[in-house]
Amino acid sequence: MASTNINRVVLTGNLTRDPELRSLPSGMSVCSLRIATNTRRKDNSTGEWVDKPNYFDVTVWGAQGENCAQYLAKGRPVAIDGRLEWREWEEKETGKKRQSVDIIADSVQFLGSREGGENGGRFTPQSDVPADTGDFESAPAGAGGSADDDIPF
Repeated sequence: MASTNINRVVLTGNLTRDPELRSLPSGMSVCSLRIATNTRRKDNSTGEWVDKPNYFDVTVWGAQGENCAQYLAKGRPVAIDGRLEWREWEEKETGKKRQSVDIIADSVQFLGSREGGENGGRFTPQSDVPADTGDFESAPAGAGGSADDDIPF
């Protein structure tokens, strides 16, 4: 029986800097992101909640990376679905060996909504209204209750 390994990461967080897009000699695009996530815990000595930030490097390949570079900016909330990849290299200047564990994104979801035009601006959370209401039928005219009806739950 063959063993199955699982290498899956799902994170939500905010970009700590603008995306960096580069093109490889092969013509493939690669975008580098850095996101911050907060781990919240209660400090037993003070009784207050404390956020501990964690920072992750994310690599996004191809057209998806190009979209990230075009539409994302520092501070924007994102959801990342991907896998961990261990890298090792030697610094050219010092000859010192370096290592890192990066996240290779299979999917990047842009969270929140843009405000302030095409070239960036502040980002605000999405409203509670569903984005796609095409599956909902509208009630026929005159159907339903009046504005004075109680909510049924």
